[in-house]
Amino acid sequence: MAQDLFKKIISHCKEYGFIFQSSEIYDGLSAVYDYGQFGVELKNNLVKYWWDAVVYLNEDVVGLDSAIFMHPKVWEASGHVSAFNDPLIDNKDSQKRYRADMLVEDYLEKQEAKINKEIEKAAKRFGDSFDEEKFRTTNPRVINLQKKVDSLREKFVNALEKDDLDQLKQIIVDCDIADPETGSKNWTDVRKFNLMFETQLGSISEEATKLYLRPETAQGIFLNFLNVQKSGRMKIPFGIAQTGKAFRNEIVARQFIFRMREFEQMEMEFFIRPGEENKWFEYWKEARMNWYKALGFDESKLRFHDHEKLAHYAEAATDIQFEFPFGFKEIEGIHSRTDFDLGQQQKFSGKKLQYFDSELNESYVPYVIETSMGLDRLFLMILTASYCEEEIEKESGKTDERVVLRIPAFLAPVKLAILPLVNKDGLPEIAREIRDDLKFNFNCHYEEKDSIGRRYRRQDAIGTPFCITVDHQTIQDNTVTIRYRDTMNQERVPVNELNDIIQDKISLKKILGKLNK
Repeated sequence: MAQDLFKKIISHCKEYGFIFQSSEIYDGLSAVYDYGQFGVELKNNLVKYWWDAVVYLNEDVVGLDSAIFMHPKVWEASGHVSAFNDPLIDNKDSQKRYRADMLVEDYLEKQEAKINKEIEKAAKRFGDSFDEEKFRTTNPRVINLQKKVDSLREKFVNALEKDDLDQLKQIIVDCDIADPETGSKNWTDVRKFNLMFETQLGSISEEATKLYLRPETAQGIFLNFLNVQKSGRMKIPFGIAQTGKAFRNEIVARQFIFRMREFEQMEMEFFIRPGEENKWFEYWKEARMNWYKALGFDESKLRFHDHEKLAHYAEAATDIQFEFPFGFKEIEGIHSRTDFDLGQQQKFSGKKLQYFDSELNESYVPYVIETSMGLDRLFLMILTASYCEEEIEKESGKTDERVVLRIPAFLAPVKLAILPLVNKDGLPEIAREIRDDLKFNFNCHYEEKDSIGRRYRRQDAIGTPFCITVDHQTIQDNTVTIRYRDTMNQERVPVNELNDIIQDKISLKKILGKLNK
């Protein structure tokens, strides 16, 4: 069922102009996608929601737009040249390629799901008297499953920390992990695969400098730390945010736009005094989770997931995960990165990247709390949470079906559609006048083809929250009907009140106000 839903969402994206396969007329390019006319609007609205919440609501956070091309030493300093690798494993029978660590993580998740299923069954059986903690420590099946999970997790983390590829394969063999698509267990050895794309700078190949397409946007922020701090007279703590393209030569570029080779990130680096990292890590964890909850979707679909393996420079790391049709997966990471990034760039460049703290009367390399989100993953999350198929009962007693995207109104690609009831009697002219008046404040869609019911269905399918119907009564009293997407209720209102009504219902200020409390 979940996979069927995912296929429907992918099909819907193409049919209604959200996402297209890149270079489709040439049979496409693997894991590269183009955003269509409605997709780009939703994407831009998501960026605005993030930017306003992170930059405008925080007087100590400013923006930046750094270049995609950077000096190659940047990536030596950051560790990407030597250590930006994923463990790759191939199945000899299916010829499919996978990330070995993800195969083990998926297996662990399935074992934990078995434990949760036992607990859910017991909770239903015992009702209000159920004691989950006691059940976990006394039920033989749960105890055995938990021991298995804990033992495997310890081996897994140990293999990752020691970079032991042989041990990683042995875990896959011991757990009898099969190819998810074919069931084959005929695996190659695990090997490393560097994820960075290389290119050249220079017109003559012999004299060209090897560069990399940036695999993350964060390093551009670190390089400009002092430029922003001094020119903006910023005092610690303060943050620098940016959005932009990043590129990774992913081993397993599947699951539609969840994992792509060209993608967009929204990142913020928050610079703090050493010793205050725990306080600020918890602050940004809560702030970022509240940002997602303000969207109004089912909160049970969101969760924190602490990293099993920490990078050598990290003190803490957690992901915000969303339950996609293919399971809980990361949409954003919050990381306590110590002074590693600034320290490394300082070491490799030979230039001091320190902050003089006048209150402490000393200089130091600041510590960093990072929030890093994949915009494309957020886009997929919004579509997944919004997609709905429902039956509608007609006045005749028969039922009809509609597909509706319940995208929050302030994010919707098209805010309102203006529809003349019929294509005659001067109604199209009135409808266009209304559109010409409202188009300066909203992305409006005018449509006159087909029956009004079919037009409503098309607007439901692209997530338009409001449809304005111009009919013969409009000629008499200058009123129109607003039809609401989610309830399909209709309301008669004066034309001259439309702007204020719509403005109130799509107000981003209301959402941001919740976050600012």
